[in-house]
Amino acid sequence: MLASLTAERIRADIDVLSRAGLDLEAFLAEACNAIQRAVPWAGACVGTHDPATLILTSVRKFGALTANNDNDTLWGTIEYGLCEATSFRSLALGGTRAVSMQELPDRQAETSPRMNRLMRPVYGFADEARVMFHDTTGVWGGMALLRGPDDSPFGADDIAYLATLSEPLARGVRSGILTRLADTAIVDLTTGGPAVVILDRNDEIAQISRGASERLAALATTVHDGDPLSLVVSIANAARLAGATADAPLPRARVRTPSGQWLVLHASPLDDALAATGQVVVTIEEARPPEIVSLVIAAYGLTPRERDVTRLVLQGVDTKEIAASLQVSTYTVQDHLKTIFDKAGVRSRRELIAQVYFDQYVPRIGGELAPNGWFSQ
Repeated sequence: MLASLTAERIRADIDVLSRAGLDLEAFLAEACNAIQRAVPWAGACVGTHDPATLILTSVRKFGALTANNDNDTLWGTIEYGLCEATSFRSLALGGTRAVSMQELPDRQAETSPRMNRLMRPVYGFADEARVMFHDTTGVWGGMALLRGPDDSPFGADDIAYLATLSEPLARGVRSGILTRLADTAIVDLTTGGPAVVILDRNDEIAQISRGASERLAALATTVHDGDPLSLVVSIANAARLAGATADAPLPRARVRTPSGQWLVLHASPLDDALAATGQVVVTIEEARPPEIVSLVIAAYGLTPRERDVTRLVLQGVDTKEIAASLQVSTYTVQDHLKTIFDKAGVRSRRELIAQVYFDQYVPRIGGELAPNGWFSQ
């Protein structure tokens, strides 16, 4: 790692980037480049997660991994189908901010399925460091940095430094998600309604409905995007694990497309006689406003009390009623509203409601409806 003064400057640069209102693509590219100056890497893979379920929602790759997507689905199988202590989900649940495979105790790196089945034999990497995008609002993703056999392993100082980047990286991702408003043309899909993908026990596509390929293709628009099918494989494997655990909820993931639309992915193993085949059904459909409200509110970085006020505003409750409900003065509610408006980048209740509920729907208001009562495109 570089001298402490230079490393501190780079950390300050990342903090500035996280507050600059960059879209997700620009922020992650700039952040990866900045990190490389402090903690050199040969390849980098960045994933965003739904903070409510920790399921993968997007993948971007840099360095030696750019446009190298042939094994993305295998990564999804290993990452979400096996219980590994250094999976992004395990790190998030354990509150770990950063980790290096070579720094793990008890020779864990030597027995890691991810290292033994993918990183070493397929990509030729010898060490991996992971940093979580974690702040007070939740976990919004993670970054894997890779080094080759001729590089020195990531050291304890590297990991300590990466851990200090966890919060600004989370902030930048939250901001990037909100910046990606649907002010571009809505993707014109020839097939509306839910799309379905059925995976077999080997995570190969057994069946795919019309429209599913279109929705997946719309998720990859740049050379840095990973294979969108990895999102399907990841949530399918999470569903298998959930299905094997009593009372475990089936996974879902809220995904924002490059055009700003929100999609929801659901996965469920097939029941009865077909369960023996290991097949999983993954449904991809456009999100309805109630499904994304909690995520958008969390992305604003509001305090718990500000979230309470926002939920009541979205329900149409006036200031006096909010004050009575929360047992505070109307002046306190007005102070909260001012802070909420500042964080959301709006100037009024009307603008707040429009931004939370309608940013992806307004461009189509007045358009034709499909038989299911939803926008046909």
